[in-house]
Amino acid sequence: MSTQTVTRADLAEAVYREIGLSRSESSELVESVIDYISGALLNGEQVKLAGFGTFSLRDKRERIGRNPKTGVEVAITPRRVLTFKASQILKERVDSSLSSK
Repeated sequence: MSTQTVTRADLAEAVYREIGLSRSESSELVESVIDYISGALLNGEQVKLAGFGTFSLRDKRERIGRNPKTGVEVAITPRRVLTFKASQILKERVDSSLSSK
């Protein structure tokens, strides 16, 4: 299985090919969508993309963790994490792509 990364440039190129906007307009559109999603998350909103999934922020409280190498306990500070839950449609598409190989 290859581990290729999809970049902003790849997304902009796909918009350029599929929709026909200029390359610069396609790049601006991708940036605008990413900025909008980021802003919504920073405002505490969930971002649901139908057929893809839901992005949300979750606050994690302080807890005790353990260094797996040494076994030493350490306090893990409270933090905010980004979570993604794939939609059922996306899960089914990924699953069917694995079974067709």
